[in-house]
Amino acid sequence: MSRAAHILLVEDNRFDIELTLDAFREIHLGNTVHVARNGREALDYIFGKGVYANREEYPMPDLILLDLNLPGIDGHEVLRRIKEAPGLKRLPVIILTSSEEETDLALSYDSGANSYLKKPVSFEGFLKVMDQVGEYWLTLNVGPPGA
Repeated sequence: MSRAAHILLVEDNRFDIELTLDAFREIHLGNTVHVARNGREALDYIFGKGVYANREEYPMPDLILLDLNLPGIDGHEVLRRIKEAPGLKRLPVIILTSSEEETDLALSYDSGANSYLKKPVSFEGFLKVMDQVGEYWLTLNVGPPGA
């Protein structure tokens, strides 16, 4: 990827937001991370509505890290709306959740999730996962055309 990628982290838990941002800083991920704290905010960002209408300030993400347990519009609905939108269905969405429910796993993949990751408990484990996410999705992976 010739430019720094833009990552949208969709997470309502303040601790998990800080943990993710700390992990990215620790692994020296040189990409921009925007945070949406609920499903409505995530959809507004992704579809460029309201305060997120300025794409220079809020560029379309290259990768979305999506929690499932969000207030209001949950992560499953956010994922469904992204993957149903013709211009967005190729956008990589990684589910990053603490849910171990098989129904969440199945519904996520059925709705078009590109990956499903359980949040590690330790910082070291989380750091390793974020490093692998960055390495694979932002370095090794060849994105779809038009994405």
